[in-house]
Amino acid sequence: MRFSNLDDWLRWQETLHPQKIDLSLERVAAVWQQLSADLGHAKVITVAGTNGKGSCVAMLESILLAAGYHVGAYTSPHLLHYNERIRINGQMVSDETLCQAFARVDQARGETTLSYFEFGTLAALLLFAGLAPAAQALDVVLLEVGLGGRLDAVNIIDADIALILSIAIDHSEWLGTDRDSIAIEKAGIFRHGRAAVCGDPDPPAALLDQACLQDVPLYCLGREYHQVSQPGSVSRAPATWTWYDGQRRLDGLPKPHLEGDIQLDNAASVLQVLLLLEHELPLTDAAISAGLSRVRLPGRYQRLYCRPPALQLCRADDDQAVAIIADVAHNPAAAVALAQSLKEDKVSGATRAVFGMLKDKDMAAVVAALDNEIDYWYVTEPAAERACPATVLYAELQQVDVNGRQGRIRLCDGVDAAVQQALLDASAADGNDRLLVFGSFYTVAEFLAAVASVSDRSAGQELADVGGGSSPGR
Repeated sequence: MRFSNLDDWLRWQETLHPQKIDLSLERVAAVWQQLSADLGHAKVITVAGTNGKGSCVAMLESILLAAGYHVGAYTSPHLLHYNERIRINGQMVSDETLCQAFARVDQARGETTLSYFEFGTLAALLLFAGLAPAAQALDVVLLEVGLGGRLDAVNIIDADIALILSIAIDHSEWLGTDRDSIAIEKAGIFRHGRAAVCGDPDPPAALLDQACLQDVPLYCLGREYHQVSQPGSVSRAPATWTWYDGQRRLDGLPKPHLEGDIQLDNAASVLQVLLLLEHELPLTDAAISAGLSRVRLPGRYQRLYCRPPALQLCRADDDQAVAIIADVAHNPAAAVALAQSLKEDKVSGATRAVFGMLKDKDMAAVVAALDNEIDYWYVTEPAAERACPATVLYAELQQVDVNGRQGRIRLCDGVDAAVQQALLDASAADGNDRLLVFGSFYTVAEFLAAVASVSDRSAGQELADVGGGSSPGR
């Protein structure tokens, strides 16, 4: 074995291939063939989309596990532990198991170079194929596309059903500069004659065309299936929602344990996928309800309460509690959804945003989407190679004169310092201020790592299995 610990493997993988992102299938498919592994009879659900992939994989996984199925899930990027990317029956695989899988991939690749993402994808597939004892006889494999779809490494596996969520402009240097071009890339996960689900309420014409060309039965949100929310009753019964299509109706569903109205669209798409597979994977109403109620996913409008000046977790009813919302929104479409959630989640005080982005993102559009929902900006720079320098963000925000609020933009040296300053300012202000930490997986990861390092997990808050660890990666 080349290395004996996970960190060494990951550092080496980052240097193996000359390009960090290399959208192609030839190399990774050739190594997969050399591994002589297969996923057996497991049903494969591949999930693509600009936003919402992680939430949908988490809901699929939670519902299927509640129904008693054996499930493998591969997602990216991670927040703190690389192991978050590969889960078997709801549990992250161990460092030792990952090292064994990496060694097998390394041996099989020969002189073929692989990117960091490709190496991890092959390791995940190998584990799902049975290298890990707990992975024997998986019923379902969930694969989240890392970038695009057509040339993403997970696309070496034929999906039994494809799920495509929102289609918006992001990663334009690789995927194209308009929604039709991006839709064609994402439609690359379609397979001839096999069903697909689209969770974008306004799918580009190119996506519909690709479905026709490949004879793919395409089920679209708002066309073949629908969701509608019902408010709670005067007796304070929790709000529920309904999924329905032309033939079937599911009433009284619990809202997923993920905040934001966009999650109802995501949940509706998840149910459409599962109902299309119900002949092979029957589900009870109880399993659906349990799975939606139990689902957790860090960094997606994740609400925590901390006491300033430290990041000590506390309960919401603590006299010193400051609410902090962590969200990995990092492109304009995600920022629009985040703005809507903030607007509906009203507070009497100010919203103070700790903001750090990567330099290849559309900062101006993200700021424009959130301008009316943020009162104070704490501009910072996550510890990432592609991070936009905080001074650049600060200068651009000042030039834009965000909503006429000159003097309410503060430059901070690092995510931790920005959060500490925002916490102090919130505690000193009159009113019920809240913090928002957003702009990048890296920004949120640094915040959650800081919380995990100082907080007592028994304080009643849940970090959903994230703690100190490696950076998010791709």
